[in-house]
Amino acid sequence: MKPNIVFLFTDDQRFDTIQALGHSQIKTPSIDRLVAMGTTFTHAHIPCGTSGAVCMPSRAMLHSGRSLFHLEGAGQSIPRVHTTLGQSLRANGYRTYGSGKWHNGREAFNRSFSDGAEIFFGGMTDHWNMPAYNYDPTGEYSSRLKETLNWFGSNEIRERQADHIHAGQHSTDILGRAAAEFIRSYEEEAPFFLYLSFLAPHDPRTMPDVFLKMYDPDDIELPPNFTGGHPFDNGALHIRDEELAGFPRTTTETRRHLAEYYAMITHLDSQVGDILHTLEAKGILNDTILVFAGDNGLAVGQHGLFGKQSCYEHSVRVPLIFAGPGVPRGQQSDAYAYLFDIFPTLCELTDTEKPISVEGTSLVSAMTDKEQKVRDTLYFAYTNSQRAVKDRQYKLIEYVVGGRHNMTQLFDLQNDPWELNNLACAPAHSDKLVELRAELRRYSEDWDDRSSEWGEVFWPVFEASVNA
Repeated sequence: MKPNIVFLFTDDQRFDTIQALGHSQIKTPSIDRLVAMGTTFTHAHIPCGTSGAVCMPSRAMLHSGRSLFHLEGAGQSIPRVHTTLGQSLRANGYRTYGSGKWHNGREAFNRSFSDGAEIFFGGMTDHWNMPAYNYDPTGEYSSRLKETLNWFGSNEIRERQADHIHAGQHSTDILGRAAAEFIRSYEEEAPFFLYLSFLAPHDPRTMPDVFLKMYDPDDIELPPNFTGGHPFDNGALHIRDEELAGFPRTTTETRRHLAEYYAMITHLDSQVGDILHTLEAKGILNDTILVFAGDNGLAVGQHGLFGKQSCYEHSVRVPLIFAGPGVPRGQQSDAYAYLFDIFPTLCELTDTEKPISVEGTSLVSAMTDKEQKVRDTLYFAYTNSQRAVKDRQYKLIEYVVGGRHNMTQLFDLQNDPWELNNLACAPAHSDKLVELRAELRRYSEDWDDRSSEWGEVFWPVFEASVNA
């Protein structure tokens, strides 16, 4: 009998927001339990994104197994030429069930899932008025309702496509209950793949008061790289995420945001716990592969930023945990992983044929052998403004903004994990700068990164550095 799969996906959860992995101020007992049950990849990443809505290409990469520049339409959809994870599992006898946020086209959702409930087609919404669809086997999802949104104190009424709106119920609770009910009522012989995509902890940062009261903003520690503003134009200083807090950033406002962010994660954690208890009560916890991951990170004050539109560690690193059959318990791996490696990993764990369109690498060998690092370097790109590459110690970030190359950053991540000290101009690191710029060039060619605006400005700088 093949194992069931429960995939829990969060929205805007940074890699270091789990108590068991070293964050002493956040309360995550259920996610901590997953860490103890399985293998955690402490260096899981996204390659950043081709639009300000970083989560769209992130999710397209997850479900297609494709790398960043091998997606269609900036990652907004998954074309039929790319087999999805759900499709592959369906072909291997799985009943596939989707719930929560889907950001990559309705047609791709129905290719992936044979059933579902509380489906949200969109990027973000008021958590207390979530518009949702019932599963539509035709794939049309054409109902239309009026929705009242409460955006930071101002009410907005607009028409929205949906079957129903859950007024007064939080999205995290709605989705957790839907998943638990599916598990409780499942009686088929076929194994199931349950994909649950939470809308939290994405803003607007609201949650039941019981969770907010767990965190006193005055007690929240600010990260070492907190600052009142980013020191230079990175090409995304005033995107929507950055307007959630005032300028300059203040310690009081940032602590409040962090308290709310942690409270949303603890609320989400409670639903993760309910799902684990439901699997236990059903007697199938030990027969189920569990995956816990997030779609991108979030700054919330680090480097004077609040969003995820950067190549800093806080924005490109994400949580990634596997547990269940075939996965070692209580292990941590520092292998360099991308989210699009989840697809081939689940294929290997379930004896599912990996489609030829999948470019990710299975992480199974890294679960059992700590010497397996999967990759030596990683590549990151944000729109036409930022490109980055890192090896096992250093990270290089190059910026092109306003038609000019306006900044180079080089960080020693082993000795400066908060990315505070720019070594780009240090003579002792000139060879490393040249080396990583060459690696940047290699990746741009291998990944078919054809950003003319960025490349036309930066590659002459690269050639000059090589010939210097």
